[in-house]
Amino acid sequence: MDIRGKLSKVFQLDSVTLAVGAFCFLAVGFFIGARGIDVPFGFQASNEAPQQADMESFYKAWEILDANFAPATTTVTTKEEKVWGAISGLAASYGDPYTVFLPPQEKEIFESEVQGNFGGVGMEVDIKNGILTVVAPLKDTPAFRAGIKSGDLVLEVDGVSTNGLRVEEAVGKIRGAEGTDVVLKISRDGGAPFEVTLTREQINLPTVDTELRQDGVFVIKLYSFNANAPEKFRDALREFANSGTDKMIVDVRGNPGGYLEVAVDLASWYLPVGKPIVIQDFSSRAPQETFRSRGYDVFNDQLKLVVLMDEGSASAAEIFAGALHDHGEATLIGKKTFGKGSVQQVFDVTSDSSLKITIARWLTPNGVSISHEGIQPDIEVEITKEDIDAKRDPQTERAAEFLTTGK
Repeated sequence: MDIRGKLSKVFQLDSVTLAVGAFCFLAVGFFIGARGIDVPFGFQASNEAPQQADMESFYKAWEILDANFAPATTTVTTKEEKVWGAISGLAASYGDPYTVFLPPQEKEIFESEVQGNFGGVGMEVDIKNGILTVVAPLKDTPAFRAGIKSGDLVLEVDGVSTNGLRVEEAVGKIRGAEGTDVVLKISRDGGAPFEVTLTREQINLPTVDTELRQDGVFVIKLYSFNANAPEKFRDALREFANSGTDKMIVDVRGNPGGYLEVAVDLASWYLPVGKPIVIQDFSSRAPQETFRSRGYDVFNDQLKLVVLMDEGSASAAEIFAGALHDHGEATLIGKKTFGKGSVQQVFDVTSDSSLKITIARWLTPNGVSISHEGIQPDIEVEITKEDIDAKRDPQTERAAEFLTTGK
């Protein structure tokens, strides 16, 4: 059966079947948002008693502060805010930038972003080498239109240094009421810092665009592995089946991630049932867990496939690219990916606050640590400033050349 026939047969399946088990895990970014994060939901906190610690010094410090602190303003810190501060400090003591406490306002930001729409400037950031770094601007957003680029360093927000800020704190400063401005001080490629003024607006995350090029190459641009992606990607594959071509580019450049289960779902279109897609490595705390293909596998060996990626491809995008590459289903073209492969689990502390804790690392099927190594392209292609100014896309052109000529 040819690709079109097999796709048509699979498309007759109940769409609910194709999404079995979906949306339990996240590998998404705080899009101003935020960074790529992999978050399993629904797990229970351990019932084991924590290590015994002498809390006398903590309570004594609280009493000393209450008795002696003279505020410089009229702002009063509530007892609840003091507890939140203590929990934040406890999380920070683990020395992991992804292990954080989310008090009510930050939890609300987190939940609104993973649902796919929010107010802000439309870029995804992370802490990289201790500096707040842009993972990717989102298409048709204030950040995108202002020329913000993957790899830009955000040094200040409205004149306040980002040094030492957690991502969630930086997000809280950058976000604000629609129609208001925020000024970012940016450093790019080691050059002199410059300021960019962005006007906040409602951000709706894009998902999929498609294009059939004149050379017969079908391009699926995948912006996010969000909750809408399985249906949108399935529609794109239907378009591909009707295009009459056997050449496909899946473009995950600037894709900061999404749900892990969506990455598994999308990779399953290309892999036989049971093939490993990603390995969750808990180090010595628990046995490894492997997430496997659901086996839609509609293409067999009839598809010529390239995955385009760059420094803005992170998390779920890296899982997807790494799995298809390790199983020999895709050639990777572009630049090395961002390298966001740690796994966070969200625990409710109270009804309106949470702890997000790193519990594991993601490995590709061949055991490559995404966090430590990122995903390396088979064919590396730069996009220069001159290319951008001239509106050239040498990475896509090189991918199309490879699919057409085989080299």
